[in-house]
Amino acid sequence: MANPLLNVQDLETQFSTPEGTVHAVNGVSLTLDEGETLGVVGESGCGKSVTMLSILQLIPTPPGNIVNGKADFFGGDLLSMNNSEIRTIRGAHISMVFQDPMTSLNPVMTIGKQMAEPLLLHLNMTKDEARKRSIDLLEMVGIPRPADRLKDYPHQYSGGMRQRVMIAMALSCIPQILIADEPTTALDVTIQAQIVELVIKLQKELGMSIIWITHDLGVVASVAHRVAVMYGGFFIEDAPVKELYANPLHPYTIGLLNSLPKINKEGRQRLYSIEGMPPVLYQKPKSCPFAPRCSYVKEHCWQENPPLIPINNENHKVACWVNTKTGRER
Repeated sequence: MANPLLNVQDLETQFSTPEGTVHAVNGVSLTLDEGETLGVVGESGCGKSVTMLSILQLIPTPPGNIVNGKADFFGGDLLSMNNSEIRTIRGAHISMVFQDPMTSLNPVMTIGKQMAEPLLLHLNMTKDEARKRSIDLLEMVGIPRPADRLKDYPHQYSGGMRQRVMIAMALSCIPQILIADEPTTALDVTIQAQIVELVIKLQKELGMSIIWITHDLGVVASVAHRVAVMYGGFFIEDAPVKELYANPLHPYTIGLLNSLPKINKEGRQRLYSIEGMPPVLYQKPKSCPFAPRCSYVKEHCWQENPPLIPINNENHKVACWVNTKTGRER
């Protein structure tokens, strides 16, 4: 088997606050293969975005601090690089699209200047070359009259068009990895579908790998090859997308899938909800972080946090002491 394009091991990130240290990411590991789309799902505050920002050393320090871990990318450790080294990776080899395009774009710079910046920095293009490349990129993501729109400012674009600009900027240097951090959250449903279709189309054309961060399980089903479910700063299930939807093994994943609205012959049904509240991690959990909300909980769950291990086959991993099919401890 070929080595993964990105291999993150035992990543831990903490934040210092007046109330204490928040253990946001607690030793997560993930791999990403060439051409693969990995969906990372979980509720708000579980550590999805912090994990990806940590990989690119974009965590503000202080209050944030990456206390452990390695992120192997083409033989180099992203987490141990200095500022100069990691800047050659960001944008050129690994790009990120953030969830709010209005705050991600500089409101006092034209779109043309913002699009030219990574081209001038990473590809050493002339201003004329960068302008031509910017026009091609805007055309590629479906912006009408791209040559005229370069001189416009972000407020002159709609939300969907701003997100297309962000995608164009992220793809400008043809990166090996695109990290999309909930890129459709601030958009209406019709524009969401257009952005999803656009990213799938561009992935096929450019052959890049994608990490798609979201809490929308419907989007994940349409874009991802593999899904990693996150809870309380841990990955608690990892499986191919069809396998995860057909055979969820972790109680939290089962709850997430059951909470999706369903249309059936029986008519309306009350939506399922997971009882309780997400953990506030002022202490790193030593027991299963989902135990206080879990209907399958056993005594062992309160004593030891289960590792993420293969179940049934190498492709499906779960961190749970209980077999949710039988209700018995593994």
